[in-house]
Amino acid sequence: MALQVGTENKKQVYLAIVLFAIVLGAGGYELYQNFAGPSVAPRVALSTARAVRTNAPVPAGQEPQSQEAQKLSNEGIDPALHFDQLAQSEDVEYAGTGRNIFSASSAPVSIPTPVKTARNGGPTVITPPPPPAPPKPPAIDLQYFGYSEDQGKTVKAFFVHGDDIFMATTGQIVDHRYKVGAIKPGSVEITDMAYNNTQTLTLMAF
Repeated sequence: MALQVGTENKKQVYLAIVLFAIVLGAGGYELYQNFAGPSVAPRVALSTARAVRTNAPVPAGQEPQSQEAQKLSNEGIDPALHFDQLAQSEDVEYAGTGRNIFSASSAPVSIPTPVKTARNGGPTVITPPPPPAPPKPPAIDLQYFGYSEDQGKTVKAFFVHGDDIFMATTGQIVDHRYKVGAIKPGSVEITDMAYNNTQTLTLMAF
């Protein structure tokens, strides 16, 4: 019985040692990650800072040197003339249906005659209507019904305007509007000063 108990104790000791080794390995790996992680982070931060500095504006006088342009090679270029290919392009014949503008013997294109306009002659000239005639002055509302002559050869004419009777000599004004002109036995000249219109009144017959 003693041997069995001792053997079981050894098995438990071996299991404890294995478990301790596993725990020790896992803990060591975690410690390594914790201590090794920060060393990578600053490198990333440093590269990010460098990128930010690269995109930042560069002060005057500190511009970086420009990159060189890409130099191309002329390999594969054939400088020789290929007359056979040129001849093929020259042998192309014009196959259009209209006039060949590159040929002097080509017939000219017939242009149809346009339909004549319905208008006769040249362009229609619109004549503006004549200005309206000035209104005719009204007739002089006086009636010459007689005259008289005194010893001094002064002739006086008699006029009727409505119910009023006027006697006037040459140069006088009747009813504030009509000026008396030359007086004759059979007629007299009267000027309407409102319209500057002169008319001849004949002797009214009774």
